[in-house]
Amino acid sequence: MHNLLNEFQNPPVPPAKLRVEFDMAARRNKVETESTSTLQAALPLVCIVTLDQEFLDELTVELVPWFRVVVRDGYDDLARWAREAQVSAVLIDVDTDGEDPFGGIPVLNELRRLNENYTLISLSRARARAVEKRALDAGADAHFRNPVDVAELRITLAETVRSRREEAERERMRQQSIESSRFRDFVGSSEPMRRIYEAIQQVAGRSINVLIRGESGTGKELAARAIVALSQRSNKPYIRLNCAALPENLIESELFGCERGAYTGATESRPGQIELADEGTLFLDEIATLTVGLQTKLLRVLEDHQVQRLGGRSLRKIDFRLICATHEPLEELVRTGRFREDLFYRIHVVPIHLPPLRERRGDIAVLCEHFLQVHCLANGIPVKRLTGDALAVFDEHSWPGNVRELENLIQRLVVTVRGDQIGVNHLPSSVLAHSIAAQEAILLPAEGTDFDEEIHRLEIALLTTALSRSGGSKAAAARLLKIDNQRIKYLCRKYAL
Repeated sequence: MHNLLNEFQNPPVPPAKLRVEFDMAARRNKVETESTSTLQAALPLVCIVTLDQEFLDELTVELVPWFRVVVRDGYDDLARWAREAQVSAVLIDVDTDGEDPFGGIPVLNELRRLNENYTLISLSRARARAVEKRALDAGADAHFRNPVDVAELRITLAETVRSRREEAERERMRQQSIESSRFRDFVGSSEPMRRIYEAIQQVAGRSINVLIRGESGTGKELAARAIVALSQRSNKPYIRLNCAALPENLIESELFGCERGAYTGATESRPGQIELADEGTLFLDEIATLTVGLQTKLLRVLEDHQVQRLGGRSLRKIDFRLICATHEPLEELVRTGRFREDLFYRIHVVPIHLPPLRERRGDIAVLCEHFLQVHCLANGIPVKRLTGDALAVFDEHSWPGNVRELENLIQRLVVTVRGDQIGVNHLPSSVLAHSIAAQEAILLPAEGTDFDEEIHRLEIALLTTALSRSGGSKAAAARLLKIDNQRIKYLCRKYAL
């Protein structure tokens, strides 16, 4: 008895082999526990808001293998808590708060407003269809009325969470694509644009004059702003003047400034745009519209680094960088004497030629995404999408107005198109006119068509047109359609024409 008691109080040390086996088992248990915890943490988090304990117990048993479940018994601060807890779904009993069957509808509204990616499922004991309608209008993905089939609810929840996650991932990829295509205010990653980005970066750190060339709407001012932003003068004045926007009698005083009394209406002295650009950058858009006389004065400023106001006698020393832009063929203007050759060489130190949109078609899709986001956000509406057929039409269009034309069209479609998709049928005739993709989409929609019905419709259209042109004469209509008289009589009887 004494020996047994001694062994119980001081158990023998297990052999080394057994200790190893114990250690390995403990490690396996630890790994399995950690693995289970990791898998559990990866499950979507679902918040259930209800006071119905019996229903809650039944629902929790159904959901726990597939979701992490947390329960709240009221609407207070639900939206903020859901955001901080990073929930994937909220199952909300909309008549939890008192007897009001619509009590949870404002909470649904707030949850959907805060996060488009939430899965929201509303529950209610009310049988009225109005409750379901208001819940769905408030942003619920689905609505269930008591008694609830919890298995069906779990399937609906799982499918909606998966769908929302996939949409969120697609949106993340779209945003990533746009961000990777950005350079300052430019959007696009095509090879022609990459060359432009490299050229801008090369000249930005220098103080040399730059001439930006390209068709209207290609983004010449964006290029000028990018150069300034990357230059050592980025925190200095940036003065922009559109030479084509001012009448000839005002452009000189705008450029060079004036002294009081220099001309009728000059009631005070004021500096010109060149003087205001001292130590910074002057951007002259549409420089080709300057008269030869103003070109001569500008050339003198560039050579002497001094400016004289109209009506003034003193010269003011200035230091500025000049960036010019034009869509005109300056070489031709020089040849015809409408642009000074010496000024041309002064401003043409580093030319940057922006490609038209038709030469960078690979950027059209990402530009559409960008403009859809910008203008939908500006108008406070959900982001719309272009269908594949509509994008194919855009790819074929020549875009004579370049990126500006594309942006204006997207802005117009955002405002005028109802629904969340912009299709071929929404595009203006000017874009559809020469598009093979548009013709194919109209002839055969993406969802398919009834072949026999389309043939019948075409036969009726041809017969009606032929009879109209022939003044109702079936014989003349048959000649137009190159069919015999018996056949046209048969077709007219068939379609009651």
